[in-house]
Amino acid sequence: MRNPFFYVLLLVLVVLDGWLLAHPNLIGQAGVLFFDYDYLATFPKALGTVSLVVGLAILITWGVGRLSQPVAIGITVALLAASAYYLFQSFTQYNSGVYKYTGAGFRAGAILLPGLLVLVFGESLLRRLR
Repeated sequence: MRNPFFYVLLLVLVVLDGWLLAHPNLIGQAGVLFFDYDYLATFPKALGTVSLVVGLAILITWGVGRLSQPVAIGITVALLAASAYYLFQSFTQYNSGVYKYTGAGFRAGAILLPGLLVLVFGESLLRRLR
């Protein structure tokens, strides 16, 4: 843990993302019930879901960091590319179709989750390159 500011910022963004995902508008609440998104029904469940995803990403970067430098950089670049693709896909999905009626906060939370993964993998790549 070389830079505690990064982890404090990550913690604040995880809490914000959990809150945003737990508070969709009326149409979004109907979608959460209809599609049985039970893991987003309340703030503690949404916070746990986001924390689990980000925590697993941090554990993956820690495990990849134990490998040799070229292999670690290659795997981290692949993870960063996959999470950037996931971010792009989430952005296009939640700004079109029926998802655009779920509320601005819910959409921002749904787009912020892959953004957090890009942040974690990007910071890991920068740490490996230094």
